[in-house]
Amino acid sequence: MSTDTTLQTFQADVIDASMEVPVLVDFWAPWCGPCKTLGPMLEKLEQAYEGRFRLVKVDTDAQQQLAQHFRIRSIPTVYAFVGGQPVDQFQGALPEGKLREFIDRLMPNPSDLELDQAGAALDRGDQASATEHVKKAIALDPSNDSARLLYAQLLLGAGEPSAAQGQLDALSAQAKADPQVQGMAQQVAAAVEAAKPPAPHELLGRVRANEGDLQARLDLAEYWIEYKEWPQALEQLLEIVQRDRAFHDDVGRKRMVQVFELASAQPQLVSEWRRRLGAALNVR
Repeated sequence: MSTDTTLQTFQADVIDASMEVPVLVDFWAPWCGPCKTLGPMLEKLEQAYEGRFRLVKVDTDAQQQLAQHFRIRSIPTVYAFVGGQPVDQFQGALPEGKLREFIDRLMPNPSDLELDQAGAALDRGDQASATEHVKKAIALDPSNDSARLLYAQLLLGAGEPSAAQGQLDALSAQAKADPQVQGMAQQVAAAVEAAKPPAPHELLGRVRANEGDLQARLDLAEYWIEYKEWPQALEQLLEIVQRDRAFHDDVGRKRMVQVFELASAQPQLVSEWRRRLGAALNVR
């Protein structure tokens, strides 16, 4: 429900309230024809948005000091406040569609809200909740670089450098150019290298002794999959595809498709190996 504000209550009604949700301040007057169209429409939208913004009304005849402070020259004039500051305005009675566009621009990004929740959870020392919130933030907006960076930090701290690398790989080019991000990428790359498991010598020996030993190649691929070493696993599986599509009911191709799902956080890697698999399948 809209609020009629005064000079004395403006701080609480508008400035303080806009720290929680966007506040629209409608400067109007009883004699203004367009105000009689705009006012009810804003009130209708305030109800439709169910508390996601607040409507505050200023009768410019009764509150001349407020009108002078905001240099109101024509009415209706609507100011938008977010975080205690005026951030946008318009004059005249806009149609409902344009009003919705104006209001929607003020709404916080749901992904950013989840990211804020992740930060709050970290402040409490609750890393599990922080991880869940940041994963939701990325699901809501895959282009949210800040969320991916925080997730990469959490993954690195949890001893999952390969997964952290996947999040860094998915960053925008602009984010990757940031010196701090580049420093983190170097740290993650070093951790990935340090975390690599020792090569299984017996399986490697079998493959070297007999390149056509497809069971050894499959066992070697499964070993790398267990440690999320996707390129090494895909290399062995592709070799199986190229040598014998019938081996274990086309297990090489089927397992590659499964690895693509497992490695979905590294889209560039998946794209490259999908291309290589496609090329292998078309060579007949």
